[in-house]
Amino acid sequence: MTHEKRIRVLVVDDVASVRKAIGRIIKSAPGLELAGVAADGWEALELLEQLQPDVITLDVDMPGLDGLQTLDGILRLRPTPTLMVSSMTQRAADITFQVLDRGALDYVAKPNTMEGGLEDFAGELTRKLRLIAGADVNRILQIRQRQAERAQRTIRKASIGASNEPHPYRDCCIALGISTGGPPALSTVFQSATPPLPPIVIVQHMPTHFTATLAARLDSISDLHVKEAETGDALLPDHVYVAAGGRHLRLRRRGQQVLVGYSNGEPVSSHKPSVDVMMEDAARAYGSACLGVIMTGMGRDGVAGCEAIRAAGGFVLGQDEATSVVYGMNKAAFIEGHVDMQFALESLPKLMSKHAPTTLRPANRASQGSPAI
Repeated sequence: MTHEKRIRVLVVDDVASVRKAIGRIIKSAPGLELAGVAADGWEALELLEQLQPDVITLDVDMPGLDGLQTLDGILRLRPTPTLMVSSMTQRAADITFQVLDRGALDYVAKPNTMEGGLEDFAGELTRKLRLIAGADVNRILQIRQRQAERAQRTIRKASIGASNEPHPYRDCCIALGISTGGPPALSTVFQSATPPLPPIVIVQHMPTHFTATLAARLDSISDLHVKEAETGDALLPDHVYVAAGGRHLRLRRRGQQVLVGYSNGEPVSSHKPSVDVMMEDAARAYGSACLGVIMTGMGRDGVAGCEAIRAAGGFVLGQDEATSVVYGMNKAAFIEGHVDMQFALESLPKLMSKHAPTTLRPANRASQGSPAI
């Protein structure tokens, strides 16, 4: 009788109670094994060669050698799939984006207290540990390096609305869903994307506090205007709306406008915000004038949304395997026949301009029945 090899996890955190809590979660999870614990970055690097873990959980904000410096050491000494564990603070959010840019595969947010109420955290932690185990970290680092090289240019914010000419993307939308590997990929896209473009709505799987930071980072490097979407926002061309974490972003047509709203409730496709919820609303609001984009990420959130967009007459682009950190959501949508065309990451800005319906290419809308706000 053969036994499946268990995934060996090294836990790195400067807080003893957090180390103990994560250790208990790993010990009780099928298929996972606690290889060891480290109280700081220096100890983690010492144990790296000794224990040779399959995956690492790494605290973002530590005294001395912080999460960013420790990750650099891990990737230099023995590239190992690393899951960042972040507190829900602005400083932690800022560092988290830096470590994702540098080569961490994903992150989980710590609950406010590690005493009780850990069920959701434990589920997300163990799910992501299993998914990143065995990832080709060197390949992912090569993708990150290519993205960083393309990013070396000066950005000047465009003057939106300065022209008196009618906007070519007056009543259409780009609905974009992305998860694991998303922040660096989005940076690559929006460093190159230039007006004119339709309004772009993004669901990136992230908790509260992180999405506002993501939007601000993208806005600082893009010719487009990027913001965290707020209730009542009317979707405008050359603007990008990032769904706030922890709630479902909703889109509803009111006359000639499509407005942003939010709803609470249970996760959909295991996520909140959910790509499926946003895309299905976009398909109802814009019909065939909706362009769907499904990108790197674990799981299958967005598959039903891509199906809804195509059923309404819209077009769907799916990121290819070669440029995806995790070929998961986009793979599922492609295999199930809900992607019209696959693309390499660097080609997406031009493809969005090419395939988004313009006023010169009238769309047959299927927005009847779209509920009003």
